[in-house]
Amino acid sequence: MVRAARVSLLSVLILCPVAAALVTSPSAAIEPTPQARVIGVAASGSSSSYWMARPDGEVLAFGNAGQFGSLQSAGITPTAPIVGIVATPDAKGYWLVAADGGIFAFGDAGFYGSTGNIHLNQPVVGMAATPDGGGYWLVAADGGIFAFGDAGFYGSTGSIHLNQPVVGMAATADGGGYWLVAADGGIFAFGDAGFLGSMGGTPLNKPIVAMAPDASTGGYWEVASDGGIFSFGAPFYGSTGGDVLNAPIVGMASTPHGGGYWLAAQDGGLFNFGDAQFSGSGA
Repeated sequence: MVRAARVSLLSVLILCPVAAALVTSPSAAIEPTPQARVIGVAASGSSSSYWMARPDGEVLAFGNAGQFGSLQSAGITPTAPIVGIVATPDAKGYWLVAADGGIFAFGDAGFYGSTGNIHLNQPVVGMAATPDGGGYWLVAADGGIFAFGDAGFYGSTGSIHLNQPVVGMAATADGGGYWLVAADGGIFAFGDAGFLGSMGGTPLNKPIVAMAPDASTGGYWEVASDGGIFSFGAPFYGSTGGDVLNAPIVGMASTPHGGGYWLAAQDGGLFNFGDAQFSGSGA
């Protein structure tokens, strides 16, 4: 795997004429399939609006979230399934990221590079944007980090043997660091990201599939595929850990001010907690 602070090779760029920020994505344990209705959720500037994305690149907008386009509306079939969606800080655009690291930009989301033309040792599983929207990071299942635009490279686990694959990431509020989360709940902190605890080494009923930062405390949440929530330096607002779900949880997003979160299930179901409001689902 190539790892550097900047990579300039281009993938497919889509800028819609019409026309926050966390990506959530399926884990290595729950691969997106053509049958999967949803692969992730991203907040859209308020506690009542959000986007959900499908593996084929269709984007569903809820609440007052703007519809800025999708791969389907553009008539494009991605060469690898979409694994995440990330909102721009002003909620006037979003990026879709594919398992091969291809980046698709919509609205005011800028294209700063991708790994779409690079051979990867492991697929890309997550993405996070910088606070000003001028860059983003991609993370692969081995923890390799690819930084683009004004995103700084602060380290990775790409050369470290992991007990379980990395399944997602989240950036700090100032963009000076990031966390990586593995399927066993292990947390890897880089830059100014503080380590506040993890589920690594603790038996889990189901694997961790995503994480989200808490903007109000600087902490973070981990979510398992059964919807179990693990809070570190962040309040616990509820979970689906004790419920019977029709499909596993595959993604998570926190509200802009950190007072709640949404969980997205693979069948398009949406679960809201705290100040996160329900405005519809992809089921």
